[in-house]
Amino acid sequence: MSEAITANSETALNSEAARRQKLEFNKLQKRLRREMGQAIADFSMIEAGDKVMCCLSGGKDSYAMLDILLNLQKSAPVRFELIAVNLDQKQPGFPEEVLPEYLEALGIEYHIIEKDTYSIVKEKVPEGKTTCGLCSRLRRGILYNFAEEHRVTKIALGHHRDDLLETLFLNMFYGGKLKSMPPVLHSDDGRNTVIRPLAYSREKDIARYARLREFPIIPCNLCGSQENLQRQVIKDMFQSWDKQHPGRLETMFRALCNVEPSHLADTGLYDFREGARRSGGGQGVGTVEPDAPDFGRLDVLNI
Repeated sequence: MSEAITANSETALNSEAARRQKLEFNKLQKRLRREMGQAIADFSMIEAGDKVMCCLSGGKDSYAMLDILLNLQKSAPVRFELIAVNLDQKQPGFPEEVLPEYLEALGIEYHIIEKDTYSIVKEKVPEGKTTCGLCSRLRRGILYNFAEEHRVTKIALGHHRDDLLETLFLNMFYGGKLKSMPPVLHSDDGRNTVIRPLAYSREKDIARYARLREFPIIPCNLCGSQENLQRQVIKDMFQSWDKQHPGRLETMFRALCNVEPSHLADTGLYDFREGARRSGGGQGVGTVEPDAPDFGRLDVLNI
């Protein structure tokens, strides 16, 4: 009798835990879906007839981006196409079967590009130096060329709100510039348009969503083990702030969206003699970007 009571109690507890987890997932999915929808609307990321290339690395952010975009596509007021693309860089031990199996199950069009950039990076970058800068530039060139060849109109990357804030601080601390990664970026030559649909979403929400969805995460063995990267220092600082001062990161991101050039000191953006904003000053990005300060692990595919 007591064994039956115990079994029933365990079943009830498991059922309640499953109910709570489902409730948490639904709430989280709605939040991420709402944030992505708002970002797409605010920055005109996706328009009718667009062919959107989702760059997948096998990391939590790119998985979440594709998952939510597919969800939004079903009820979007405009029709657009989604394809998934992964760049297999021939890193030793890379599980080549993981992404094809996952994407086959989704039933989405996908492409695996095989290019041995790993050997190039290991050959060109001295031992102990950060590999991310060269690795990112090589990937950009390959992916941007692929996008043009396949008539892609938008290239979707998995950078989220925390990435934008981290880049802002990295540029201030180490680059001497007040700039971040924009939610939409048009190349100077008109070939490519990069969008970041997760621009309004928090990394911790995406990480929780990835755990609940049980995405088959693939770690980056090329640069993931590098220690003391400048980006990680900023990330640790943000995590500390988030614990000690809840809401600070949200306020910082609002500031990023609410810039007043007249209260800064850039004479290229504001004419202090005339008291008026200057036109222009926008900056695009070339198909393959020139050398830039290497802040550590800022992965274009956001592993």
